[in-house]
Amino acid sequence: MRRLVVVLGDQLNADSAAFDEFDPRQDAVWMAEAPEEATHVPSHKARIALFLSAMRHFRDRMRRQGFTVYYQALGEHGFASLSEALSRFLIDHRPQVVRWVRPGDWRVWQALTKVVDEAQLPLELCPDRHFISSLEAFDKWAEQRKETRLEHWYRLLRKQTGLLMEQGKPAGGKWNFDAENRRRFDARGPGWVPEPRRFEPDVLTREVLDLVSTHFADHPGSLAQFDWPVTPKQAREALDDFVLHRLPAFGDYQDAMWIGETWLYHSRLSAALNLKLIDPMSVLKVAEQAWQDGHAPLNAVEGFVRQILGWREYVRGLYWRHMPDFLQCN
Repeated sequence: MRRLVVVLGDQLNADSAAFDEFDPRQDAVWMAEAPEEATHVPSHKARIALFLSAMRHFRDRMRRQGFTVYYQALGEHGFASLSEALSRFLIDHRPQVVRWVRPGDWRVWQALTKVVDEAQLPLELCPDRHFISSLEAFDKWAEQRKETRLEHWYRLLRKQTGLLMEQGKPAGGKWNFDAENRRRFDARGPGWVPEPRRFEPDVLTREVLDLVSTHFADHPGSLAQFDWPVTPKQAREALDDFVLHRLPAFGDYQDAMWIGETWLYHSRLSAALNLKLIDPMSVLKVAEQAWQDGHAPLNAVEGFVRQILGWREYVRGLYWRHMPDFLQCN
């Protein structure tokens, strides 16, 4: 084996830089399901099932495309952690090089890096194309400022991407429409809100639901209504459904809540974004187009863009800039 590409459960984008110059005749993909990823912090059953189902769908897509995928499924091996599973695999297969995109979790990053170091193998770190900015860019920006405020980072990314910009200025003359996004429901409540697009579990997902029910029976939550998108196609359908039915009122009521209402006007896209089933820039472009077409007002689209282009990129930058110091706060 020339190159082993390590793919984690939240790295399910087939256009990952880790696959650049991938040669099916010489290279292979490694994936594993490990109990520790669900028990390190006790996870909701639906979260566990979402990860495992999305991973298995990704595995099957890659195999259909001719990739060699070594997949260690839960219940088929005795390893508690990803690091234990990878260590054994490297001993048995000895690839020339290990390649990956940086894990999103500092704990996983440290554990897997240690395993590769102990195996005395070269490690190729690939850029993460899924995020709009880089960690290096965030660090450079943060080092030049007395305060690392979200609003300043958000404005910089708006300028760099051109999202919601007109002739170098923010659309509508303001960077932030948050003051207009705090409407409340009256005593009658929200009324009828179109429910998010739901996805009936297929055979593969039903197998995962049974597995999670058996292996994680004592974890919180229920799987009875599991309907999350687990493939890129489903994620795109969820995006289109949100833009059509709920984005127009998202701005007004993005902070509003009501007893018994689970979703209201929210997109339910965070999980798909975090698993990399859908690209954030494509999501933002679709939302921007809805404003340009007159389908959704500017305050709604700007509020949505700020969550992905602003908060999501900002929190990632802070996390990696300050880890592991954040652990001392627990």
